[in-house]
Amino acid sequence: MDPESDSADPGTPPMVDSLGSTMTSVVINPFFDWGYDRAPVTPYNETVIYEAHVKGMTQTHPGIPEQLRGTYAGLAHPMIIDHLKSLNVTALELMPVHQFLHDSRLLDLGLRNYWGYNTFGFFAPHNQYASNRHPGGAVAEFKSMVRSLHEADIEVILDVVYNHTAEGNHLGPTINFRGIDNAAYYRLVDSDLRLYKDYTGTGNSLNARHPHVLQLIMDSLRYWVLEMHVDGFRFDLAATLARELHDVDRLSAFFDLVQQDPVVSQVKLIAEPWDVGEGGYQVGNFPGLWTEWNGKYRDTVRDYWRGEPATLGEFASRLTGSSDLYEATGRRPSASINFVTAHDGFTLNDLVSYNEKHNEANGEANRDGESHNRSWNCGVEGPTDDPDIAALRRRQMRNFWATLMLSQGTPMILHGDEIGRTQGGNNNVYCQDSELSWMDWTLVDKNSDLLTFARKVTTLRKNHPVFRRRRFFEGEPIRSGDEVRDIAWLTPDGREMTHEDWGKSFHQYVAVFLNGDAITAPNARGERVVDDSFLLCFNAHDEPVEFLTPHGSYAQEWTVELDTNDPAGLKEVGDRVLNAGEQFSLPARSLLVLRKTL
Repeated sequence: MDPESDSADPGTPPMVDSLGSTMTSVVINPFFDWGYDRAPVTPYNETVIYEAHVKGMTQTHPGIPEQLRGTYAGLAHPMIIDHLKSLNVTALELMPVHQFLHDSRLLDLGLRNYWGYNTFGFFAPHNQYASNRHPGGAVAEFKSMVRSLHEADIEVILDVVYNHTAEGNHLGPTINFRGIDNAAYYRLVDSDLRLYKDYTGTGNSLNARHPHVLQLIMDSLRYWVLEMHVDGFRFDLAATLARELHDVDRLSAFFDLVQQDPVVSQVKLIAEPWDVGEGGYQVGNFPGLWTEWNGKYRDTVRDYWRGEPATLGEFASRLTGSSDLYEATGRRPSASINFVTAHDGFTLNDLVSYNEKHNEANGEANRDGESHNRSWNCGVEGPTDDPDIAALRRRQMRNFWATLMLSQGTPMILHGDEIGRTQGGNNNVYCQDSELSWMDWTLVDKNSDLLTFARKVTTLRKNHPVFRRRRFFEGEPIRSGDEVRDIAWLTPDGREMTHEDWGKSFHQYVAVFLNGDAITAPNARGERVVDDSFLLCFNAHDEPVEFLTPHGSYAQEWTVELDTNDPAGLKEVGDRVLNAGEQFSLPARSLLVLRKTL
């Protein structure tokens, strides 16, 4: 058949010889001098995750040699490591580094697969991220990056895509699995075996029910831990891996294999707990070893700070570790990977600057990307010279930063949110390998106040275990004779919240007392943990609210530790002191943190 003929069946793959573009293999020298490398093994309750893109993180950094920008070696540069350490980051979560393709549709539009969720080589680090362009050079460079990050006590977590491959739908390219055993590697439509079940939105779904596919996935995971020394994995669209027949099954074979594996079961396992198929939203339903991107945390915190009514009760649940999602299965607050922004969606700056997505540059007439972003532009869509709106946006970013870092659970930061990175309202930059997506390091100076605030609030979390408890609050006094519970929710007038108070849909303000003397879980050495006690005062209303500090059984004296209404954010200790029962005004859309000093 002439592949160029008009009579060619558009429903069948083109009969074109692909020999000239076929991928070839490279035999890798396994020797690498790891020196004294050891995994940091940071406990979850001390973990702060930073999600980053290998190229985007370093492509424009002026302090990194040009030949190293956009590479594994660039990520290992001391300037990047120092930046991460200044934010108290303990784990670097890398967007896909398995070898991936730039699909032809994007290339025809002059675009590229920037994010990398189009993988086909589960054992190969993406070679375009290597400054060493010799065959196999990417492997040694990746290992060097891991070694350098480990020396700084930073773990490396890989975003892995085992739910689909770059071969696409039935019209996509034949690269490897389709040509080896199409019916074994992919889920096919029963009524037409040419077609693929698509739970991923990419054209195909890998068949994680098949023994050989499961073996491939497990071999790949073990390889990256044992050979490349990575410390964990974030599983893209993990609900797809749990589908036995059609439904998501938390007892699926994949989870059984992970649970019993002596290597994979010992590293950090993070699920993106959804896919695009029916019943795919599975937040809170993964097995005990797993942590989850908590999409309910993201949605609730966004809704609260943009002033949505009837959010206060759920906001309280998310702030305290989402026990409604994780406690019943024996998991702890750390099972909740808390985030406000991630690669998929608005940046933090755009979250407070745009009501609508602006994805025209993607070539799909703005149809792609999420339309319901739970964002608020503070009064004007996009950039503005209005000083009041600009100040409100910066305050909102500080509110999100403080809420994230003072919540129970495991926080995750999107790269660039600490310096106000913007994507111009584009919430789906998967195809934008350009300045639109790359970190703009000039913002370090322009938005130095935000960076200072981010560093200080992450330090506040690091220094105080009451913000990162290993167990859920009990809502009761911990020891006999104690007057005060481990947590107490208070109205602005200083009394404890009642059921009626929680039911008032218009309430957008609350205070919460965190008792640092009532932490039940010991530390890693078995010692009792004692911390300062704090009062967190939230006001998401558009008007100031008068608060009273609670009566003396909570504290006789409080010192202001954090104030999102102040551009510097953190007051000097002793700068402002409040006594028990003292009234103070909490400005609109702001958060105040008080520390018990007497």
